Amino acid sequence: MKQHHLNTIMVAGLLAIAFALPLVVRSATYLHILVLLFFYAYLTTSWNIVGGFAGVLPLGHALFVGIGAYTAAYLATTSGVSPGLTLLLGVALAVVGALVLGVITLRMSGHYLPLATIAWGLALNYTMANMEWLGKYDGILGIPSMTLLGVDLGTGRGLHPLVWAIALLAALAALRLLDSRPGRAIRALKNGSMMAEAMGISTFRYKLTVFVMAAMLAAVSGWLFAHFQRSVSPSPFGINKGIEYLFMAVLGGVGHVWGAFLGSAVVRLVEDKLQVLLPQLIGTSGNFETIVFGIVLVVVLKYAPDGLWSFVGRWRPAPPRVRDWEGAPALPQRAKPARGERLLEVDAVRKQFGGLVAVNDVSFELHSGDIVALIGPNGAGKSTTFNLITGVLALSGGAVRWRGQAIGGLPSRAIARLGISRTFQHVKMIPEMTVLENVALGGYGRTKAGVLQAVLRLDRAEERQLFAEAERQLARIGMAGQMHELAGNLPLGPQRLMEIARALATDPALLLLDEPAAGLRHHEKQALASVLRQLKAEGMSLLLVEHDMDFVMGLADRVVVMEFGIKLVEGTPAEVQASPEVRAAYLGTEH
Repeated sequence: MKQHHLNTIMVAGLLAIAFALPLVVRSATYLHILVLLFFYAYLTTSWNIVGGFAGVLPLGHALFVGIGAYTAAYLATTSGVSPGLTLLLGVALAVVGALVLGVITLRMSGHYLPLATIAWGLALNYTMANMEWLGKYDGILGIPSMTLLGVDLGTGRGLHPLVWAIALLAALAALRLLDSRPGRAIRALKNGSMMAEAMGISTFRYKLTVFVMAAMLAAVSGWLFAHFQRSVSPSPFGINKGIEYLFMAVLGGVGHVWGAFLGSAVVRLVEDKLQVLLPQLIGTSGNFETIVFGIVLVVVLKYAPDGLWSFVGRWRPAPPRVRDWEGAPALPQRAKPARGERLLEVDAVRKQFGGLVAVNDVSFELHSGDIVALIGPNGAGKSTTFNLITGVLALSGGAVRWRGQAIGGLPSRAIARLGISRTFQHVKMIPEMTVLENVALGGYGRTKAGVLQAVLRLDRAEERQLFAEAERQLARIGMAGQMHELAGNLPLGPQRLMEIARALATDPALLLLDEPAAGLRHHEKQALASVLRQLKAEGMSLLLVEHDMDFVMGLADRVVVMEFGIKLVEGTPAEVQASPEVRAAYLGTEH
């Protein structure tokens, strides 16, 4: 049975339990605890979408809960607005706030991004606490209970199925999103943007997308919170709550949908027990459970860095993807250049870092159907030149033209969409995804399904096309038998071949390989050379950055040798091998 079918059945079963429990459980206290468990599971899921899946760390996430809660509270108490309308208005305000804050802060990286989220979380929390019309620190009291179809849901037995339903539907939506074209793009953000951009993905757009999605879900939870508590005040929406969501996600398993539920359940249940037991053991009152949770977090990070859900994954690993794409139509292909057409012109390119000239007026050309190798000793400027061609670095001078069009200054994703694809010197992949899913990421630019189509499962036909293409490219390089293995479990050689398959899935006219033989054993280099010869025989054009002369001499049509940022020699492999300048560059002597 497919994994997504299992998830759907699980959600349906839990929803049935949610509607049955109020009829079976008579204790209002237990029902109250269950409502809180799923309320926090939902909140942790909303945080996990942006913090766990995309790797963006929003420590001010509770702010959007406050926007939803205060919108519902203010409009319900002052104007008698219905809960349905307050929900829509709260979500709309959260979206506007997320867009404004996201555009400002999501271009930051490293520690600056979480610090920025702390800053605006604190600022807006204190703003709420000082607004007279919002009740200042006392907040808003007397919020009416929620009614649905004329039925008063109250604060416990009636509201319980609604909270469970919203939390479980959010989990199902997240699971569907992850198993889709936009979901793989979102997961690629976590391991760095360079690889995602090279596959044609706008990383900033997806960061903003998940940020807005998480804000919308948080606003819904605030709406529920207001009607459940019947009052709101600034304290539940402070920075400490954002850290608490982070703690729940880390404990359960960052990036695991059901880990959010597990982490929330453990924290809420254990916290309630510790608040009773610890004062009795110590003999005095205080928030001692915070100390215990701090110790637990350190232990989890040390011995279970993937969270408690990782133990469930080891006990019951996910079944392999069912191969249901047999006979799927091929993805659209670009028109291929004619044999011998001039594809790439590198014209006096220059890159300067302050006073250091890393690449100094280097020029060469590449024609369709050829293999050109860019070689030289370590530090010669090969990879810098490569990054200038692919848009990773901005040109300090000169020009790069693709089929006559100047592409210098274009972002990597735009260059990728023109038909130039690449691999990396240090393999870049998503280790927790399978080989097939990693390669399918290369077909991103050839497909169109968005977030809403993924959540509603309207993208399945396109997904079958995408996986059929991924399997075809893996078969092309002899790795079809490993497509269901986790990419992180592969040795270095197969990982490099997987990267080539992913690049081929973009349907490139030119394939750029950055030191593909680095770190490979002799037989792995031979296997790689065989794959590259096969690609050339199929009409593929290749540019290699390599420092291993033995590897490229029997492979390349032309070789460009660099030393200290300048082009030393260009010619056929025989001409380069006979050059005294090349011998001097590699051996330090002309003899």
